[in-house]
Amino acid sequence: MTLEERLRDAGQSHLVHALEQVTGSAHRGLSAQIAELDLPLVRRLVEELVLHPSAPAHERPGPPEVVELALGKDAERREVEARAAGEAALRAGHLAAVLLAGGQGTRLGFEGPKGNFPVGPVSGRTLFSLHAARIEATRARYGCRLPLCVMTSPGNDAETRAIFARNEYFGLRGDVHFFVQGTLPAVDSKTGEILLETPSRLALSPDGHGGLLKALRRSGLLGELRTSGTRTIVTFQVDNPLVRPARPELIGHHRLAKAEMTSVVVRKLDAGERVGVVATVGGRTAVVEYSDLPEEMARLSRPDGSLVFWAGNIALHCLELGFVERLTGGALELSYHRAEKSVPHLGLEGSRAETREPNAVKFETFVFDALPFAERALTLEADRAEEYSPIKNARGRDSPETARRDLTRLYAGWLRRAGVDVPRGGDGEPAYGLEVDPRLALDAEELRSRLPGEFRIDGPTALGPEETVLAHN
Repeated sequence: MTLEERLRDAGQSHLVHALEQVTGSAHRGLSAQIAELDLPLVRRLVEELVLHPSAPAHERPGPPEVVELALGKDAERREVEARAAGEAALRAGHLAAVLLAGGQGTRLGFEGPKGNFPVGPVSGRTLFSLHAARIEATRARYGCRLPLCVMTSPGNDAETRAIFARNEYFGLRGDVHFFVQGTLPAVDSKTGEILLETPSRLALSPDGHGGLLKALRRSGLLGELRTSGTRTIVTFQVDNPLVRPARPELIGHHRLAKAEMTSVVVRKLDAGERVGVVATVGGRTAVVEYSDLPEEMARLSRPDGSLVFWAGNIALHCLELGFVERLTGGALELSYHRAEKSVPHLGLEGSRAETREPNAVKFETFVFDALPFAERALTLEADRAEEYSPIKNARGRDSPETARRDLTRLYAGWLRRAGVDVPRGGDGEPAYGLEVDPRLALDAEELRSRLPGEFRIDGPTALGPEETVLAHN
């Protein structure tokens, strides 16, 4: 079939007209974009999610099964065993870290990739720098190879690569790999027609974080990881400066449970927090998005007042490489979701049309939708104060201000456990911004063993590698 015939068959004949309106390089560019589309998939998604959407057949979710944080000898023994198993996996080089970094800093009033946003409470170091330092420190501690695979988007790929190159790959040269997230066209929310951004360019958008699985295979990275001995990948979001993707206890619990996929959760701040929850659906582990959980269920509480659906998903997952290969081999497919958005596009008269109201549907997949396919899925609770403080908004909750506050709180706790007097302000919070470079210490115990004697805090303090005080004034 010709390209024009394929477009008509997919219900996108308006693009035939669009092709007739452009010539030369513009025609070639638009033709190339259209040729790359999976038109049968687009036709199916338009039919199922736009033209004739059916109400999602949600089974009533039940409480999650979670390995919860606990005290006591049994819990302590379990953590020791998990740590040993995780350290063994790290030393054997069985792990790769996958950083989801396709977002831009637009909502933060910041130009460029979100990973280049300055988050250090004292140094102003970026999210990319902080994540890379944790990977470098883990490699040094365990003498292991730990590849960092960075998923970009078409909109920030070139700039992200340039940032890493300018910073000499943040000390990870030779073991940083980039791959680009896939895209799907945005379509008119009433007609299902693919929108044009310009006369020669389709309106495309990233296919959701679930797209990382197909992107790994498409890029060839999945095969490279298999060849290099990787058995497990850990996926994490760039906008969470507290996340510890290579924490031995996480890897160890995943290994000891013989899980194909493990999800890390934290306790929700309240019933209204806009975060998906891990639950049991149809006898299997699943994530229910906050928008799909009825308010009365979100507010359900136990006799002690705690939430029934408390396990907030923080987008930190371990996946066995064999499981990813099975998911992307053609036999299984993640569900697609519709997202109603306002998308600037080419109007009927050929002029650019913009609206504040949603006018388009974007199609997305979510990596957590792989959970029900796993033969064994594990859900593991982490301490929110040590693992989760995302940067989603310019101000208020989940903002740069709260992230820097939580980093300072974390490091203040480490310093106090090391016997350092950390001054408090009138509100009880640490009086000064604090930082501990991961290459100096990855946790409180390591800091205690490496901190100089008689150490004092009398101003904003950033402890750098090799016990160097980078900022102390």
